Amino acid sequence: MNTYVYSIEDDAENAQTLYVNLTNKCSNNCVFCIRTTVDDIKGKNMWLDNENFSASDVLKQFENFNTPKEVVFCGYGEPLMKFDILKEVATALKEKGIKIRINTNGTGNIINKKDIVPELAKFTDEISISLNAPSQEQYDEISKPKLKNTFAEMLDFTKKSVENNIRTTLTVVDEYPDYKLDIEACKKIANEIGADFRVRKWISNGY
Repeated sequence: MNTYVYSIEDDAENAQTLYVNLTNKCSNNCVFCIRTTVDDIKGKNMWLDNENFSASDVLKQFENFNTPKEVVFCGYGEPLMKFDILKEVATALKEKGIKIRINTNGTGNIINKKDIVPELAKFTDEISISLNAPSQEQYDEISKPKLKNTFAEMLDFTKKSVENNIRTTLTVVDEYPDYKLDIEACKKIANEIGADFRVRKWISNGY
């Protein structure tokens, strides 16, 4: 069975935070991505048998858990590639008073060929965007984007998120063995945009 909803807490049924795995497709191929090293999270296989499912299929899996305080759209792919399903699921959860966070690489506007940020703002409390590097050159080395102008588009997506009053955080992954980041330069980019900044320590199994 496809895993759409999962927990990383030991007491999964009563987890305060649940995660949603909407797709295995991604517009980047980041060198540090955990899906290159493990297939599961807490024993739940993250690889989907197929991508043909509906919002109701996702919502049904929430029945296996008690109502959480927060739901995070973060799985083995870029969640905004399934924007229509994400929107339907997130809206239904938001109506129950659940906090909504989206972890994304910031390519949602390119993928959907329109500015989706105003729609996101209607149901999204927080958004975490992968900055990954302080320059286009290093970003390409780390993120290995499949789309054009991804670094610039990601920064524009971040600015739009801030402007639409979504709590926005830019993140980088540090301590990955194959590259060295200028953390202060990354932090400066976040500060100039008006976003929060967070350094994530690379962990091989993802949690």
